[in-house]
Amino acid sequence: MTELETLPDARGHFGVYGGMFVPETLMSALHELAQEYGRAKNDSSFQDGLTRLLRDFAGRPTPLYFAERLTQKLGGAKIYLKREDLLHTGAHKINNALGQILLAQRMGKRRIIAETGAGQHGVATATVSARFGCECVIYMGAVDMERQALNVARMKFLGAKVVPVTAGQATLKEAINEAMRDWVTNVRTTHYILGSALGSHPYPMMVRDFQRVIGIETRRQILQREGRLPDLLVACVGGGSNAIGLFHPFLEDVSVRLVGVEAGGEGIRSGKHAARFQGGKLGVLQGTKTFVLTNADGQIDLTHSVSAGLDYAAVGPEHSYLRDLGRAEYDYATDEEALAGFRLLSETEGIIPALETAHAVAYIAKVAPRFDPNAIVIMNCSGRGDKDVATAAKHLVISQAP
Repeated sequence: MTELETLPDARGHFGVYGGMFVPETLMSALHELAQEYGRAKNDSSFQDGLTRLLRDFAGRPTPLYFAERLTQKLGGAKIYLKREDLLHTGAHKINNALGQILLAQRMGKRRIIAETGAGQHGVATATVSARFGCECVIYMGAVDMERQALNVARMKFLGAKVVPVTAGQATLKEAINEAMRDWVTNVRTTHYILGSALGSHPYPMMVRDFQRVIGIETRRQILQREGRLPDLLVACVGGGSNAIGLFHPFLEDVSVRLVGVEAGGEGIRSGKHAARFQGGKLGVLQGTKTFVLTNADGQIDLTHSVSAGLDYAAVGPEHSYLRDLGRAEYDYATDEEALAGFRLLSETEGIIPALETAHAVAYIAKVAPRFDPNAIVIMNCSGRGDKDVATAAKHLVISQAP
């Protein structure tokens, strides 16, 4: 294996990024988790059990779908969609939640906590907790609870306690703060299922590994369909788990461009966005060193995105490292562009995407026409848009045939 494939190092670093920046009270829990994951990674019974759950419970493998009408409408490259939206619970989040609930079982932790922004990780965590009979508490910003009311209801139906967080901006950052406070208090009995490739080591590595199934399947499927690798892979990037899951199995294939799409909000100049690579700097937030949006005094900036799942001030440390290396590129789409992408995919393919995913659609709408017709572009359709219909309807005029 190459260096890119084996990172992070033993201390959880991707170059200067990553690491373990947490209170001393959590260090023993993180070391326990890292050790248990190290054992599970090489345990065939663990891997076989996870494979069965991904297949029989979550619905893997997901299809690689040729978006024929979208390709025709945009012109240029052939566009394929990796259909993570077809998974049980409606997004890629279930891949990681299943892996982590099995780790919790191995460690004897019967109480599960999680944070959530768009609610998809919360739903996935509540789902696996119900499946294994565990107590489940989900922390969610009050603002996100209002705009993601459907997912709040789903979590409650699944038996989870949903705790509203009203501090600060009342979105994802504050939800993570509360989840970490809970974990510090209840560390002996509780496992924290962190939802993205963020936070302290071993989470960025562990979440990436559980999401690699996306890229592994994609690689096999496109070789079967087209007989060659794609020219471009595209995924939205909040913390970055769906993107790193797609990208990682292709890191050594230098002919394949990797592009992550952040939330441009109301535009970079407005300051109301969550595009860390556009206005961020090196910093530490919630356990990891990475690119963070901060003000001149080093305080965490307020963020904005029409999509709750991308509305966060930091990005996963492996993404920062890949950007420094020039192996992955990062662009952004504004709220307006994402809403247009939401409508575009819905009307051309009959697939209503999550607003997070719609940012990747917006990027493809810009670049696909520039490609030769023989080029292949694959977009990770990371989640379905049921949860975002009410939000989109507030912004989009819905036309009806006479």
